[in-house]
Amino acid sequence: MITQTQTQTQTQTQIHTNNNRNLVGLKFSPMSTPISLILFFFFVFLSLNPYNSFAQTRTIKGTITDSQTGESLVGAAVYVVETKTGTVADVNGRYNLPLPAGNFTLRYSYTGYENQSIQITDNSPLTQDIRLKTDNVLKEVTISAIRKDKNVTDLTMGMEKLKMEDIRLLPAIMGEVDIIKTLQLLPGVQSVSETSTGFSVRGSSPDQNLIVLDNTVVYNPSHEMGFFSAFNNDVISGIELYKGHFPSRHGGRLASLLEVKSRDVTPEKFSGTGGIGLISSRLMLEGPLGGKTSWIVAARRTYADLFLVFASDEALRSAILYFYDLNGKLTHRFSEKDKLEFNIYNGSDKMGVSMANFSYGNTASSLTWNHAFSEKSFSKISAHFSDYHYRLSADMNQMDVTWISGIQDWQLRADFHRPISGLWDISYGISGIYHTLNPGKIDMKGMNLQNYVIPENESLEFGAYLSNEQIFTDAFSVKYGLRFSSFHNVGSVRHTYTGWEPTLGSVYKLTEHSSVKANYSHNTQYLQLANNSAAGSPLDVWFSASPRIKPQQVDLVSAGYFHNFNDDMYEASAEVYYKNMKNVVDFREHSNLLLNQSLEDEVRTGTGEAYGIEWMLRKNSGKLTGFVNYTLSRSERTIADVNQGKTYLAPFDKTHAVNVVATYNFSKKIYASAVWVYATGMPTTYPTGRFQVGEEYFPLYSGRNQYRRPDYHRLDLSLTYIPKPESTKRWKGEWNFSFYNAYNHKNPWSIMYQQNEETGIPYAEMIYLFGIVPSITYNFKF
Repeated sequence: MITQTQTQTQTQTQIHTNNNRNLVGLKFSPMSTPISLILFFFFVFLSLNPYNSFAQTRTIKGTITDSQTGESLVGAAVYVVETKTGTVADVNGRYNLPLPAGNFTLRYSYTGYENQSIQITDNSPLTQDIRLKTDNVLKEVTISAIRKDKNVTDLTMGMEKLKMEDIRLLPAIMGEVDIIKTLQLLPGVQSVSETSTGFSVRGSSPDQNLIVLDNTVVYNPSHEMGFFSAFNNDVISGIELYKGHFPSRHGGRLASLLEVKSRDVTPEKFSGTGGIGLISSRLMLEGPLGGKTSWIVAARRTYADLFLVFASDEALRSAILYFYDLNGKLTHRFSEKDKLEFNIYNGSDKMGVSMANFSYGNTASSLTWNHAFSEKSFSKISAHFSDYHYRLSADMNQMDVTWISGIQDWQLRADFHRPISGLWDISYGISGIYHTLNPGKIDMKGMNLQNYVIPENESLEFGAYLSNEQIFTDAFSVKYGLRFSSFHNVGSVRHTYTGWEPTLGSVYKLTEHSSVKANYSHNTQYLQLANNSAAGSPLDVWFSASPRIKPQQVDLVSAGYFHNFNDDMYEASAEVYYKNMKNVVDFREHSNLLLNQSLEDEVRTGTGEAYGIEWMLRKNSGKLTGFVNYTLSRSERTIADVNQGKTYLAPFDKTHAVNVVATYNFSKKIYASAVWVYATGMPTTYPTGRFQVGEEYFPLYSGRNQYRRPDYHRLDLSLTYIPKPESTKRWKGEWNFSFYNAYNHKNPWSIMYQQNEETGIPYAEMIYLFGIVPSITYNFKF
């Protein structure tokens, strides 16, 4: 479903015509045209569905916010007692709830807040804005504040939604609760290495995940080589992970979409939140600015470098080792229909000694105009900027060397949403991104050396989409969409790829408490990472599709059974999936990926497939809450010039994965959490023999990823103590005590191959990062 056009620009630009092109310059292959026609008639059929003509409903709408801060409560639940149906608030705290004529009771709920109920009659106003009060007496922990039966009714399968209130209950590493490490506890999601924020979804590579902060792409979401994520949990309201079946508004990746959403607040007074830990601290402040404007600023920093001054080694005393990040948000409400938001994030890591320094960081900013056309229709027009870069510098022997590399994006997008008659839920929009990829530049001063520069790679990526959620009967609903994408290389070689990306999902309710679901999606990826380290590295180099490298594609099919019981206290699910990938990227043996002007010569492409089954059991309420999940999976690749053309395991294949998460609320003052993780060891390539040339020995290696590292497992524990849970004072605080890897298991981070100097016999040496890691953090709010 990918087509391509290409022209070579030389001294003069030549323009060719082609009778096979349509009016907008798109070329359709024989395979794509029938599929496009089928999808067109499918849309027409659904549009003419007579069921919609007889629906007579009214729509109750409004916003759900915090009564004190005015923060929008994303995912707050609206439940209709009589019909046992409902909805949830969107990212702006807005909700729309179709209701037939008659009298109904609406119950509003959100974790950590008191429930609120209202009565709706035929004469009630259609707009119902709700301000929920904080529940200071927390009688039990509830890990889900969304619609109680969402597990059964939601059309999007493989989507996980988490709120910060849930994430903060889990054990922390080095005093920081991390949203990405929490994702790694979900079925089908795996860490790529010890403590790393990189993650693999259903056997994919980390670069196949699209990570966005308020719709702005974040290319490297890590600090301290992956020990911390780039996201300060005090400014984040929640996250949504889509494991393959994306909303049509996003594209450009094969495996997953992670949407990270910052707090949406309209505080009535100045307030703050923060935490003080052993090696890092954070502070978030927010407040009003006039009657219609609000602001948020937040900062976080580690200070491990401050302790280095006490080191006995003089070189360590002058070493640099820290990261910081800053967040800012300014919101102005012109009216009830118009809101303007400016978001900015900047984070940087710095480390080094007197002779050499290394730094890397992200900048992400956006300007968004939200407009409500009516009580049902709204738009979001936005501009985005993203920059990821790293820099190495060294000063030695009267020579200064600086190495700079990175990627930069400028993006414009427009998204629109319009529910119709309570049965249709239409979304559509367009987007455009200008990519600038800097593979590497070295500035050398001294000794008459010349600079080394790899030319920048520039490209344009466009997308347009239309999607709809449609209710056919009370039991059967569908969600379908179509995205058109195009990618254009800009430079001496001009090349264009275009493609169609359809999605289809359905849910059929077997009973009030059980359903079956099925999803299909086709995704295309135009950018990928050059990295031959399984552990990941900030020295990643992004490169794009080109005349020699076709875009990666995947067809994903999944199906599942979902069941709730005991009045939705328990949720159970089983999902199966199959992914068929084309043009999947890997690299030849012993490839050179950094500062390589001929990087495409190292690339090898072929096919891949991944399949598996994911089981999940979750307990949502009571003193004991948590979940247990198990994943059985396989991920393979077949590439002609890799492993002698034989099929081999993908780098992040893990056959078995088990996660157990539990939180127990002992009292109003004390609750404890525990996490146990087990996963099959990652595939690796071992030396299996040697040969001798003269007096030197050289290793002979096994087939690609023929062996595995030792299995991974650990236990994390956490205890939180709230001294005065019922205090009415403005200042509130709590102590958190955590133990990462509580039974001190040595999990492999990397395996190095050495050679005995005397015998010449090679041997493997395992490197591990941590044993048991205790931490203490004091969190506060005022």
